[in-house]
Amino acid sequence: MPARHFDRGRLRAVRRAAEIYQVAVGEALGVSDSAVAGWETGAQTPDPEKLPALARALGRDVDDLFPRSGPPDLTDLRCDAGYYQYETAELIGTKSAGPVAAAERGERRLKDKYVPALAAAYGVSPEELRRAEARSIAKAQGVQVDEPAPSGTGSASALGTPPESLAEKITLLLNSSYPGPQGPPSDAEMANAVNAHAGAQIITEEGFRDLRTGVTGTASPAVLDALSTVVGVSRMYFEPDAAVAAQVYEGLQLLAAAKKGAVGRVRARGLGSQGLSPKAMALVNELVAELEEKEADAGE
Repeated sequence: MPARHFDRGRLRAVRRAAEIYQVAVGEALGVSDSAVAGWETGAQTPDPEKLPALARALGRDVDDLFPRSGPPDLTDLRCDAGYYQYETAELIGTKSAGPVAAAERGERRLKDKYVPALAAAYGVSPEELRRAEARSIAKAQGVQVDEPAPSGTGSASALGTPPESLAEKITLLLNSSYPGPQGPPSDAEMANAVNAHAGAQIITEEGFRDLRTGVTGTASPAVLDALSTVVGVSRMYFEPDAAVAAQVYEGLQLLAAAKKGAVGRVRARGLGSQGLSPKAMALVNELVAELEEKEADAGE
């Protein structure tokens, strides 16, 4: 997400207007007055973790003095709370900040047991923390949270693990189902497709974008029913069951390979010792066969 905007000229003007000396600001932040002077001349830039304390020292709201466009991701929440990444280890009771660092990079979701303590330290709800986490994941995938995803963004296994959140599941579906150079449909096109199947206006372009990017973490049964039909997966895929998600995840990888012309290499096999069950593999083979038939008809 966009970092907070630091304007050295405004910082200097606000400090002078408040008749606060650089040394007083430095003492409030635990830095030297020369460091504050460096921020105002542009020789240095304050760490984003210090911006909230800097705003408080000048009697201003951080959003007013250092605005940021767009909702926060995990790194933003941490910086807004004034914590450096290494300090989060103590917050969640671990030996290192590895879990938080990985989540901020969008590589791995936080374990549920870490969420309450971290949310409390950041001054947000667990739901807000999870939404920020979804934005970090979207950012790692090159997906803009507040704008439609660029065509062809991501890959079938962009997360490297079976998806957990609804946003991850939708992103994986789109990238796996439309792997060609044309990329996945736009948010508007997906919303229209869902509405057409449902026979009613049940979701807007903005609503679908919020689901895809994690701004909204849940969807109505009607939306999920229609979406599962539109993209051709079982409705169970959207249920909070890691085992089901893992099975569909592997199936999507196989189907993505099939659509790239590798049908012969993926037929009738799983993905190693932990691959699809025989029942699930049979379903995948049926889908691959159907795909081949559709592609043959299109070529006639």
